[in-house]
Formats: sequence, C-alpha cells, structure tokens
Amino acid sequence: MLGWFKKRRKKEEQEQGPVREEQREGSSDGAAPSHGDTGQVAEEPAVSAPARSEGDDIQSGEIPVPTEQSRTTPEPANSVKTPVREPERKNEGTSLFSRLQKRLSKIRKSLVYRLDSLFLGKKEIDQDLFDELEEILITADLGVATTHELLDDVKKEVRRQELKDPRALKAVLKEQILAYLLESDKPGELVMPESGPFVIMVVGVNGVGKTTSIGKIAAKFARSGSSVLLVAADTFRAAAIDQLKIWAERCGADIVAQKQGADPSAVVYDAIEYGRHRNVDVIIVDTAGRLHTQVNLMEELKKIKRVIGKKLAGAPHEVMLIIDATTGQNGISQAKLFNEAVEITGLTLTKLDGTAKGGIIVNICRELGIPVRFIGIGEKIDDLRDFDPREFVDALFAGSPADSAPD
Repeated sequence: MLGWFKKRRKKEEQEQGPVREEQREGSSDGAAPSHGDTGQVAEEPAVSAPARSEGDDIQSGEIPVPTEQSRTTPEPANSVKTPVREPERKNEGTSLFSRLQKRLSKIRKSLVYRLDSLFLGKKEIDQDLFDELEEILITADLGVATTHELLDDVKKEVRRQELKDPRALKAVLKEQILAYLLESDKPGELVMPESGPFVIMVVGVNGVGKTTSIGKIAAKFARSGSSVLLVAADTFRAAAIDQLKIWAERCGADIVAQKQGADPSAVVYDAIEYGRHRNVDVIIVDTAGRLHTQVNLMEELKKIKRVIGKKLAGAPHEVMLIIDATTGQNGISQAKLFNEAVEITGLTLTKLDGTAKGGIIVNICRELGIPVRFIGIGEKIDDLRDFDPREFVDALFAGSPADSAPD
C-alpha cells in the first residue's frame, strides 16, 4: 500500500481516537454526525468565483478574488453519497498478484517470452546474442539509451560472475530492471504535509484516463478514512465536470465545480479556500487535458499551480502526470515537457493491460527519475494499483522457463 493511505489512516486513529469515544457516549442523545462521516453535504458556504467572460483571464501571478455576491455552496455530487465498498479481502494477496500477472500478459509475451526463446536457443553468450537481445529490448519500448545502459550493466555482470550459460542472463536482466525501478522509487509520504490538506494536482494530455484515474485515487483515500474534495478545474471538456461528479458520488467525496468555460484558476482558488475551511484531508485537482506541445495551455497549468501555492503554502504537494502506456516512447516526450512546466513529482501509467510495450515504465523511471505511484491494469475501480517495483517485476517475469535457469 502506498504510504499516502497508511499514514493518513494511522494519523486519523491517533488524532480522532478520543473523539470517537465521545461520539459513542453521545450517540444516544441524537448527536449529529461529525464532518468525517461520509456523505455529509457541506453546510457552510464556500467561496465560489463568478463566471468570467472569455477575455477576462487572470493575469500571471494574480489571485482571483471573489465578491460577496458570488458566495455559494459547492455543488455536492449527490445529496446522499454512497462510499466505495472495500474490495473482498479473502486471499487478497494471492488474488491481487495473480490478477496483476494475468493483466501483464501482453508485456510478458512481447518481452519475457521472447527472452526465453532467445536464451534457450543459444549455446553461448556472445555478441550475436547481445545484438538480438538489444532488438528485443528496444521493440519492447525500453528506449535506445536505457537499452544500451542495461546491456552494458549485464555485460559487466557476465564478466564478474564468469557466466557461460545464456539462460543465466534472465536473472541478471530481472535484477537490473528491478534496480532501475527502485532507484526512482521514492516514498509517497515524503511529499505529504504535516498539517492541512494534502493537495494533488493532476495533469496529462487528452484521452489518457486522467479523470477516471482521479476517481479511483479518490476512492483509495476514501477507503483509508480520509475526507476527499475533488476539484473540477477541467472547464473545457464538455463531459469532464459531469464525469467528476459521478466519481465524487461513487466515493463519497465533495466536489467544487462551476459551469463549463469558467476560469480554472478561479475554480481552484475557491476549492482550496473551501478545503481549508472544512479541514478536508485530501484535495485532488483535475485539469484540462492538453497536448504537451500547446505552449499557451501549458502556461495555464503554471498559473493554476501558482494560484494553489499562493493560497496554500507548499501546495500542490504532488503534481501527478497521467500517461497512457500504449503511447510508448511518446510518453517520454510528454513527461519531459510537463516536467519542465510544472515539475512532476509522481506518475500514473494507465492501460498497461492493453499494451505489449510496457518497457516504457522502465525507460521513464531510468531517464527521468520520477517515481511511479500507480499503474492501471483494468477498468474496475480497484484495477488502479499502487505501484510496487518488486511486485511488478516478479509478476512480469513469473512462470517462464528461465526462472529455473542454472546459477
């Protein structure tokens, strides 16, 4: 489990333990549920900026200041919210790993099974073997630079261990790939604030599953006992606000939204104000999808980030980039340009179950050093998995002939 959910749950147990006892004592008196109870609609007004005309944009560095006349209550997704149910826990460890292994089957066929065929068909470790190995790694989307670095490291191990049997290369490759993933892996709890809302700003190009990923992440926080506020700062895509409202209803979260075409920075400003006022644990900001080559829209992301930072010092604490794993090496270009614009601190790779070129996860970790927080391996709400490098590599390399290769 990602440290975000462990830490929040532990903190809630420590801080709210005595309160819960008092609530139990007062329950017979008909006391109203506390703010932490899921499904409560906001009672106190939060600040919501008025709609602005198309040309009335916030200047760089300017914080939108709403007027008294514009004070409204953030729109709840539904007057009665139904929290996400906990997934079945029976044999959870085994079933989750098995499902991960099954969902990575396309990557395994593209990379691991081809490695098995190569190693089992060779009598010795020579340059011809390394040439074929290079082709397999590049076509699996590990990238040219990462592939060459990986091969150099493998050759060093071959010389150091005096390996002769090609089948022994499988274990060497597995360990080196794991080492690359672990190098970029950084504990998620390090970015969490000591107090106040934990703000996550989510960015990405169109069509990568950004809003869906936000909903699934919100559900994880809700299951861990955190109160969640979703922010509909994607005011351009017609269905974005409605889609986020549906997710808010599913996971029992509040949502701050305005009409389509509203100023995203104003929406974010209002949401931070509301989240602080209501002592919300987690604020997740959805932003409009954009091509990483659209300079004007990238500038808007910078402005949104500045507004968040000026409203809440140190925020956003996590800037998460959502990448569609099926895009392959184009995902590297996206990550580099988004990172230059807003300093990405975490990654979510979606649709890993639908691609044979999952080597991008190794490549992006090696080239950029940005930790992967989540991987998407299906459509279900619990198919957005906390990324565990060891679990991922074990599932990827599991059940192949080379697993039993000689030492």
